[in-house]
Amino acid sequence: MAKGLLIDMDGVVYGGDILIPGADEFIAMLLAKDIPFMFMTNNSQRTRLEAVRKLKKLGINVDVKHIYTSAMATGKFLAGQIPNGSAYVLGEGGLLTSLHENGISLVETDPDFVVLGEGRNFTLEMVQRAVDMILAGAKFITTNRDPSPKKAGWSNLGIAATTAMIEEASGIKAFVIGKPGPVMMRSARKALGLETADTTVIGDTMDTDIQGGVQMGYKTILTLSGITRKEDLIKYAFKPDMVVTSVNEIRLPLPWWD
Repeated sequence: MAKGLLIDMDGVVYGGDILIPGADEFIAMLLAKDIPFMFMTNNSQRTRLEAVRKLKKLGINVDVKHIYTSAMATGKFLAGQIPNGSAYVLGEGGLLTSLHENGISLVETDPDFVVLGEGRNFTLEMVQRAVDMILAGAKFITTNRDPSPKKAGWSNLGIAATTAMIEEASGIKAFVIGKPGPVMMRSARKALGLETADTTVIGDTMDTDIQGGVQMGYKTILTLSGITRKEDLIKYAFKPDMVVTSVNEIRLPLPWWD
């Protein structure tokens, strides 16, 4: 049975626009050994092609088949809930593309769903309209609940903040698709064609990648090249199966690959 990897992007293979040393060599090794893998990202703004182009600029050459986003998981989920349904969307590129590909119509009135993704091109007036739609019965979906890094000059308010604003205004809690939620964690594994026992998640965040992997029964590898520090591990009731400084320390086959 094939064994494969679901790999986070920011903090694992790059930080912002800078390649994490050795990440390109690690991915090249996976390709050379024909090991199934997908980059699994909560970012719903980028299309798969845009993600591939960013990686290529950093020296990592992969195909769109190696990309799985929260936008893709959202499109599949909505299509499963209401085939050929409709959505009012606060979001951009990758999310709009995925909804279209999954047969979801983008509408301005009476939607089945209100869908929130990352973006800077929607206004407070659009947010108010979304609240009214939710109060009228539209289901509130958010692609993920990643927080803002809370750094001066950050170009995105943060989807967690926007979600909280709409929840407060409507009194309705959002259904979250992305990591660490089971919808995306399961959807990505199935897209890669793996069984639960044969899936390993590599990520830099205990609250998303590692927590999601643990909850799904996947093996997990924490990289310390992103936001998590080794001293942070004591704060959590769960732990990763392996901790590495960065992905270039990972040797294959993994200890749990029989």
